[in-house]
Amino acid sequence: MNLFAELALTPEGWSKNVRVTLDQFGRITTVESEVEPNPDDQYLRNRILLPALSNLHSHSFQRAMSGLTEKRLEKRDSFWSWRELMYSFLERLNPEQIEAIAALVFMEMLECGYASVGEFHYVHHQRGGQHYENIAETSCRIISAAQKAGIGLTHLPVYYMQGGLNGKKLAEGQLRFGNEHEHFLAILTEAQVALQDAPEDYALGMAPHSLRAVSPDALQEIVEAVSTGPVHIHIAEQLKEVEDIQANYNARPVEWLLQNVAVDSRWCLIHATHMTPEETQNLAKSGAVVGLCPITEANLGDGIFDGTELLLSGGKYGIGSDSNVFIALTEELRLLEYSQRLVRKERNVMTNKTGSIGRALYNDALAGGAQALGRKSGSITPGNWADLLTLDADALTLWGCADDEFLDRWIFTGDDSLVREVWSAGRQMVSDGQHIQHHEIEQRYRTVIQEIRREK
Repeated sequence: MNLFAELALTPEGWSKNVRVTLDQFGRITTVESEVEPNPDDQYLRNRILLPALSNLHSHSFQRAMSGLTEKRLEKRDSFWSWRELMYSFLERLNPEQIEAIAALVFMEMLECGYASVGEFHYVHHQRGGQHYENIAETSCRIISAAQKAGIGLTHLPVYYMQGGLNGKKLAEGQLRFGNEHEHFLAILTEAQVALQDAPEDYALGMAPHSLRAVSPDALQEIVEAVSTGPVHIHIAEQLKEVEDIQANYNARPVEWLLQNVAVDSRWCLIHATHMTPEETQNLAKSGAVVGLCPITEANLGDGIFDGTELLLSGGKYGIGSDSNVFIALTEELRLLEYSQRLVRKERNVMTNKTGSIGRALYNDALAGGAQALGRKSGSITPGNWADLLTLDADALTLWGCADDEFLDRWIFTGDDSLVREVWSAGRQMVSDGQHIQHHEIEQRYRTVIQEIRREK
């Protein structure tokens, strides 16, 4: 298959009259610039062709509770009170509903321009913690949902063994997460079996949930037991978490992790909101990616990440939608930059170079997201998966733009409605702004929401 665009963002910069050739597996084989269209090209008329981002952090089931926690229940509402509501909500979900919710989430991600997702999946068991007949039943449902939507997937089953520090027992909603070492390895094995029938671009990693939920010894054991694939972990999201870890381990969370575990480029540290400059510098040296989720971090009151220190240290980041309270690619990037401006009282903060802030944000998120998912993507380059999107060059928001101005206007003055087509590993799943199975996926989700409300 050949795609032809009058303007495309390639590793060499903005290129005109570009033909991108894909093989039957969805990989890019050639990229040609300054060529004439052929009759067999798919001519992307009045479109701007871009590499598509990876969404590096998602809890898909939480999409179905978006908006339901915006009620003040205590004198001081917080992440910790929100967490109790989340535990209560997930008690209602069965595997079929988890799959339908995930399919909608993945469809919405594609429609706003993401081509792949890292699903940080921790609802493994039945209510009360009993295993399903297939211990990886819900992982299989996530994989099925991703195939239904056609999004690229790095599946990240979560290891969650305790309800808090010092071996605190799992309670209530946490019982659906919990695993002992051997049970968790069994989930990984069964998930790998399920992936054998999935598209070739699908991958398996793992996610020790956090330093709260996994003991130091267990963390070491699981990292040693699984030597390949991405490793993601929640860390330093809340000040209380930092204080508790410091009190128990005599070190701050990121400090302890870097001193006690061989963190390298496989790793993605989700949030890492509260770090000292020294921690940030050492994290950058490790080669790991920071996974930022600005919309969720704002929604939960986590705090503001120090983006300037990360960039000065040569660190890497990508973006994710986490709770999926609002799935919006441009808003994640815009809020990331605006939060830095509010803290530093400066403009155009998230870059160390002169020039376009939109281009800097997009390039960094492309590279960081691809690395975090272990996915060969992030640029329109031969050998990469064809993770691509187009913007509407005729849209009023983009009218009269040139080169990097397209990204600046899209991210800071536009929204995701400017995305018109999206390919994930060569699968065209969005056409003229809508997912090709939008109606079917949406209707199933509507039915699930009615079922959940009846159980309330």
